[in-house]
Amino acid sequence: MNSITMKLNADHLIQQALAEDITSEDITTNAVMPDACPGEVELICKQDGIICGLDVFMRVFSLLDENTEFDMKVKDGDKVTKGQLMGIIKGDIRVLLSGERTALNYLQRMSGIATYTRSIADLLSGSKTRLLDTRKTTPNNRIFEKYAVTVGGGYNHRYNLSDGVLLKDNHIGAAGSVRKAVEMARDYAPFVRKIEVETENLDMVREAVEAGADIIMLDNMTPEQMKEAVKIIDGRAKTECSGNVTKENIDRLINIGVDYISSGALTHSAPIMDISLKNLHRI
Repeated sequence: MNSITMKLNADHLIQQALAEDITSEDITTNAVMPDACPGEVELICKQDGIICGLDVFMRVFSLLDENTEFDMKVKDGDKVTKGQLMGIIKGDIRVLLSGERTALNYLQRMSGIATYTRSIADLLSGSKTRLLDTRKTTPNNRIFEKYAVTVGGGYNHRYNLSDGVLLKDNHIGAAGSVRKAVEMARDYAPFVRKIEVETENLDMVREAVEAGADIIMLDNMTPEQMKEAVKIIDGRAKTECSGNVTKENIDRLINIGVDYISSGALTHSAPIMDISLKNLHRI
């Protein structure tokens, strides 16, 4: 997920978020600011982290008023520190007030994901293993959250169900066996699509290898089982391990020798980064 793709697909989602927050009017702002008045406000970082989502943040205000101006001091991916001035936003004070919460919600959430991802990706530095996200994202926010993962130094797994074949336990149960599921997927899916199989034990690993799976996921196995699985696969398929992977326990997986480690925690458990709009005044 790159910034161009995100921006091309973001406007309708941002508009929905604004409509959620302003159903008919911003009654508080309209009460204290009945007429247009130029002003400016500062974007302040309140904790150390990786900033992400500045384009989305700015777009919130631009959709409310295209004349809003931005003087940003940082860019996505930059390390920022507590108390740092990250930008100044100028425009109609009514717009600055009404767009504040929606804009900050995006920026705080995306920066939190980027920060958490970077903290885990750094632990994998120097190894061959890449860190992947999952589809465990907030509904209607996947495009923002997966972009934040890449800014933090991670990589995207499939974006949605149309991206690739991932045969999980229930798919295998429905088909009858690993081999049968792979055969059916091979017959149905376009030849350009990879076929990945989720395995829970070494027998399933062997069956997935024999069936010709392109990627084999080692799901919730012990480190010892994963090491044995990597030996069984022996380069005949890409390897991925998964299952409750967090910053606190990823160290047990670093030397397993898998190609990928996927972690739903990157998007479903990353805390937000504390960011504020402060010192609003007329100009």
